[in-house]
Amino acid sequence: MTPQDQLAAGIAALGLALPEGAEAKLLAYLALLDKWNRVYNLTAVRDAERMVSHHLLDSLAAVPFFHGGRSDSVRVLDVGSGGGLPGIPLAIARPDLQVTLIDSVAKKTAFLLQAKAELGLKNLNVVTGRVEAFRPESGFDIVTSRAFSDIKEFVTLTRHLLGPGGRWLAMKGLYPNEEVAMLPTSVKVSADHQIVVPGLEATRHLIVLEPVE
Repeated sequence: MTPQDQLAAGIAALGLALPEGAEAKLLAYLALLDKWNRVYNLTAVRDAERMVSHHLLDSLAAVPFFHGGRSDSVRVLDVGSGGGLPGIPLAIARPDLQVTLIDSVAKKTAFLLQAKAELGLKNLNVVTGRVEAFRPESGFDIVTSRAFSDIKEFVTLTRHLLGPGGRWLAMKGLYPNEEVAMLPTSVKVSADHQIVVPGLEATRHLIVLEPVE
């Protein structure tokens, strides 16, 4: 099965309705990631088939949970974005989202800026720096991470970045019972969604966390 067929089948299995041209952009992003990966080591996954399932479909499986916020477009921050996951697939699949990617490694954000330009992603913003030092003009509706740190560190370092009514979406493998047990009392788990990713033989959880008022 070609990456194009694999992606199309995966999107259908997830029940997603993507904008026109989104699949072509996702494949173009994957080709760009593969090209840069040879020099910058952005991801350990190098096989094309595994990149579709482990990167694209794994990110797209979370798309239905990115909703809410103010009446205008939802502001999303992808922390420790690395090669742009899940932020770039999110931005492609949901043009209504305003997605900011932040990473402290300049070679990674150089790739992210190149991807933004080549893919024409006007709803994408790239920041180079440490998240604890990031001070944007306004907070985010959703702060997410795929591989940044344990949950306690994730929420502690990004608490100042949540806007009113904002929440965290942490993408994890097995349910992290020990990490959840270490959460500060000011943060609660409000939902846990077990996600099935087409072509990925692994357990995936999307954990929703909110500040305790």
